[in-house]
Amino acid sequence: MLALLCFSVLALAPAHASSTRYCDDPPPLTAEQKDKLFRFGAVIKDELQASGHGLAFIARSGLDLGRFGVRYSHAGLSLKGGLATPWAVRQLYYACEEQRPRVFDQGISGFLLGLDDPAIGYISVVFVPPAQAEALQRRLLDPRQALALLGATYSANAHAFSLQYQNCNQWVAEMLAVAWGGLGGAGSSLPPASSEALASAEPAVPALAPSLATPTAVASPDLRAQAQAWLKAQGYRPRDFELGWSPLVWLTSLSRWLHHDDHPLEDQRQAVFRVSMPESIEAFVRATVPGATRMEFCHRGPRVVVRRGWAPLPEGCVPEAGDTVVMLD
Repeated sequence: MLALLCFSVLALAPAHASSTRYCDDPPPLTAEQKDKLFRFGAVIKDELQASGHGLAFIARSGLDLGRFGVRYSHAGLSLKGGLATPWAVRQLYYACEEQRPRVFDQGISGFLLGLDDPAIGYISVVFVPPAQAEALQRRLLDPRQALALLGATYSANAHAFSLQYQNCNQWVAEMLAVAWGGLGGAGSSLPPASSEALASAEPAVPALAPSLATPTAVASPDLRAQAQAWLKAQGYRPRDFELGWSPLVWLTSLSRWLHHDDHPLEDQRQAVFRVSMPESIEAFVRATVPGATRMEFCHRGPRVVVRRGWAPLPEGCVPEAGDTVVMLD
């Protein structure tokens, strides 16, 4: 069994304090639930194909972070070409059995199987103009670059400007920085490319094959530091999780996936975690890349709602004026 997770602050809630629960297999989906998710994925893939773009930043409503006002928990980069399947998502996950982070590829349908609720789910997609997309795609498909940004130790609530840990969204943010900041170019000191053949998951299979990372892959702290410095200089703002007095903070010491020692002392005193999340990356792209556009998708019951623009879809997946509704039944 290969179990994976990304951001899981809620794992620390008193009702979910088990340090192993989040490496257990999720409850199985019914055939009907899988069928709807696959048809939802087909709608998204059709829109990606019709967009005229070759790369998309994609995020899903993974774990339920509604108590923090957060809809999206996990992000990756979807490519029209270059991976095993069209629009596969390259992303970082924590591989529970190996107890370390790795880079994985996953088809759109498999990506959707990570939605926290099979009855309702949200997907956000951001496109950037060709120049930025091409620069990012070149770095993303270069094993040296992708692995040089893969931190050695995973933490779901990793501080956005620390090299000590890394979460899945931070890897994406640092990849943007390397591509758009012109970092790690020719002559830079990077780990050798993996000799392992690239592999990727079948689109409808939740278990993933590692696409890049090998036991000998070594991150480049220097490149990660440059990426974080560039993000900070460009005004990147991670998401602030203000927990106040809460057993959540104390319970970080009981989980192998959450930590607080990488956060500044003042933040620890105030119980604030500053973490890279999909919304912080989207806000950064919107503010710094002229011409960036966004689509949002949700499914509930027999319908899919598609919205173009930066205004978020309402809770409950309720269509409003200007939205497109696609019936699945």
